[in-house]
Amino acid sequence: MFLDLLIINLLILVCLRSAMSNFGYHAILSVFWLIIAYYIGYYEVYRNTKEISIFIRLLKQFLFVWLITFAYVGYKYKYVTTNEIFYYVFVCFLSVGFLKFFVFYLLKKYRLLYKGNIRRLIILGSNKNTEELVSYFDKNPDLGYNIFNKFEVNKKKTINYKEIFEYIIENKIEEIYASLKDLKDNDIEKLIDFSDNNYITLKLIADSKSTLYRNLAVEYYGYIPIIALRKTPLEKQVNIKFKRTFDIVFSLFVILFILSWLTPLLGLLIKIESNGPIFFKQNRPGLMEKEFFCYKFRSMMINKTTEREATRNDPRVTKIGKFIRKTSIDEMPQFFNVLLGDMSVVGPRPHLWAQNKLYGTKIKKYMIRHHVKPGVTGLAQVRGYRGEIETDEDMVNRIKFDVYYIENWSLWIDIKIIFLTVINIFKGEEKAY
Repeated sequence: MFLDLLIINLLILVCLRSAMSNFGYHAILSVFWLIIAYYIGYYEVYRNTKEISIFIRLLKQFLFVWLITFAYVGYKYKYVTTNEIFYYVFVCFLSVGFLKFFVFYLLKKYRLLYKGNIRRLIILGSNKNTEELVSYFDKNPDLGYNIFNKFEVNKKKTINYKEIFEYIIENKIEEIYASLKDLKDNDIEKLIDFSDNNYITLKLIADSKSTLYRNLAVEYYGYIPIIALRKTPLEKQVNIKFKRTFDIVFSLFVILFILSWLTPLLGLLIKIESNGPIFFKQNRPGLMEKEFFCYKFRSMMINKTTEREATRNDPRVTKIGKFIRKTSIDEMPQFFNVLLGDMSVVGPRPHLWAQNKLYGTKIKKYMIRHHVKPGVTGLAQVRGYRGEIETDEDMVNRIKFDVYYIENWSLWIDIKIIFLTVINIFKGEEKAY
């Protein structure tokens, strides 16, 4: 994405020299490029995407680039000829197109020759569609799908899921392709729960077009329709990049303009009240349960019970600690985590490892929260579900909001949550202790 923006902006200097000093056009072109790319799915190119599909998206993208360039440069610089505009768009089209297809084919060769970027999968079912899918993967090794096993299951016999699930874990399987024709409803439910809790992609092989619904993401592997479950917004590369760009810009702003003066001030107050470091770090589960050190301003006396969450009137909490916990200021150092890429500004809050162990299998969809990066703030928190977990119902409600956020993410939702968080900081929160 960044290379594309660099190319189309640098070529302005080469092909449209008269507009080279105009910052406005660079900004307008870059913003519209990203907006158009988002809406036409320009960057949604996967290993099984057809070349013709990539080419059509490329054409659509540059049709809009041509219209924007023609409208802006033609209006602002009447002495720029139509030929110059066509030349600029054509050179951009060739340059960006070459880069896009070069990377696409480079990855294919990398998978084929060096066995890198491989997806480990199993297939459940035994019918014409599963046989065709195996054949499709065998004939297209450059796609990088490695079939580890094919379990011949059907509706007439009981499926030994314990054996299948153990095999998946032991062999670090990343994708499951299951035939709808050979599975009962409760079989599908078991597969969905297992996949969600173990960060495995589940795809269902449709028995016919009649099983396809609008709200499901349908992909074609050759002529075989595959239903991809849990196609969430943050599975799209363009959304991941948008969110990451926002995270970097926002965290840098907070670090430079707030933490730069707040840290020495709070550090002094923390040190005056109690011995120990200014910052507190704790090992927490992050994206796909990858561990990372989560940073906070220290709000407690030094103790050995850090894996126990704070409770009302907790004797471990210092006086300054009560204030910074009430206003959530203790969480501010996590913007360094955001900048490092361990966290996001908005997302499900990082829980304790002990909570994952307790609720991971106890609450349905609990582990889905690890499909995205944890956040400094989150939807559950601004809706009142933060702090101490007094009952299982508290955690169930928190997970409901986390899952809703993941399945309905947009940049606007992030901005709204940040706005509500700022309001809560000034109001103070009842369960922030």
